[in-house]
Amino acid sequence: MTRQIKTPNKQKPVQQKAKNISKTHIATQELEIFDDFTVLPISAEFNSRSIIYLTLAGTIVSSIAFGSMTVLFSLVVAFCLLYPTFIRFLSLPLRRKYPKQIGYTLILFDAFFIGAILTVMGLPLEPTIFILIMANASFIALGRAVAYMLCMIFLFGGAIAAYSTQPDFVFNEASVTMMLIAAFGTGLYVAVTAFYTNQSARRLKAARLESYKQNEKYRTISRKLSKYLSPQVWESVFSGKRDVKLETTRKRLVIFFSDIKGFSELSEQMESEALTELINTYLTEMSRIVMKHGGTLDKFIGDAIMVFFGDPETKGVKKDAEACVSMAIEMRRHMKVLRQRWKAQGIKHPLEIRMGINTGYCTVGNFGAETRMDYTLLGKEVNLASRLESASEPGEILISYETYSLVQDRILCKEKGQINAKGFSRPVPVYQVIDFRRDLGGRRTFTELELEGFSMALDLDKIKNYDKDRIIEALDKIKQSVVGRNMP
Repeated sequence: MTRQIKTPNKQKPVQQKAKNISKTHIATQELEIFDDFTVLPISAEFNSRSIIYLTLAGTIVSSIAFGSMTVLFSLVVAFCLLYPTFIRFLSLPLRRKYPKQIGYTLILFDAFFIGAILTVMGLPLEPTIFILIMANASFIALGRAVAYMLCMIFLFGGAIAAYSTQPDFVFNEASVTMMLIAAFGTGLYVAVTAFYTNQSARRLKAARLESYKQNEKYRTISRKLSKYLSPQVWESVFSGKRDVKLETTRKRLVIFFSDIKGFSELSEQMESEALTELINTYLTEMSRIVMKHGGTLDKFIGDAIMVFFGDPETKGVKKDAEACVSMAIEMRRHMKVLRQRWKAQGIKHPLEIRMGINTGYCTVGNFGAETRMDYTLLGKEVNLASRLESASEPGEILISYETYSLVQDRILCKEKGQINAKGFSRPVPVYQVIDFRRDLGGRRTFTELELEGFSMALDLDKIKNYDKDRIIEALDKIKQSVVGRNMP
């Protein structure tokens, strides 16, 4: 408990220090600072504000020079020159904490001050229009209807008030000079804004390109990592349906085990390169069959394969059991194709797989440690599936009674008696999978019939010639007994 409590406390100062360093770096590199209410950096906002106020100051100075205004208005000129720099350094520390609120406030202040100056100065129409254009372009960056309306009220209110109080303003040399200064300021404003807009667009393009490259990199890594996980588990993790943490649940699952009979002996006879190619071919072909039937491929253990049905997705335990047994039947059939392929490669030793299937409640989920975990399942039902696989003959599929009861209507099975499974105190009844009932047809060599008072299992392939007469004799006795009872 002590270690768990102390570890986060030790890490927190380091994280806080890194955060502070990051903030300091941002403060010294203003070109990289962006508010969330504008696409331009703060330095661009400062320069744009400075140009507007410098233009105002220039028009007022020219008006004072031509005697249109008194020298007292030099205080307004001083305000226009000092305010942008003053507000920049005053607001910068606060913008780190409240970027959106401070940005809105400064824009509203600009609208109020510019509107007030236009009202007091009573500037000619032409420079006023240029100043309004610059201010309006800055306020558009707000992107908020309410704030924009307030800015326009301040600005146009000031302009209207100016001309309502001084309607007889005469167009003269002073007004021409002020218009030229305002026009130059507007042109400079447009150039600076365009420059920063271009820089922002280039940074945005570079960021998108870098983001695209990173996404492609992560997709490539994701595709590579997906090969270490079952597709169902990988999809549930990357879609957010499942958290990557130590967590388990109890579910009724269908568990499958298989291995190659005689593989250990074969590995002693073959070179490692040829053996590797053989086992990789086998596991690849079997994995495709697993994916086709929707099984969750748990792991490879040498030549052994462990698969389960019912998690992360399930179609119901009956459908899961049918899918699992169907998968096993297809694996057995596909081994005939692989044997012919291996025979052509000079591998004469016939390879057969043996399989075991069981159905029951298991604990499934992430097992292991926080730094390394494995998505698998545990429980006695898993052990029984492994025992069934070990007890099966080459080319044989053994299933438990729980699985047999779920698939018997579609898949023909025959009772195989009982086995003494390690770890189980009582003998376990097992059944051998024959084939799909629909596929047996006229070539059917196995027949079973179970009625009240009668049970029969007939496997023609395993009947010896010297036993045929005894079977026919037994069937005749049954026939005579049944016919005799039906006679009046």
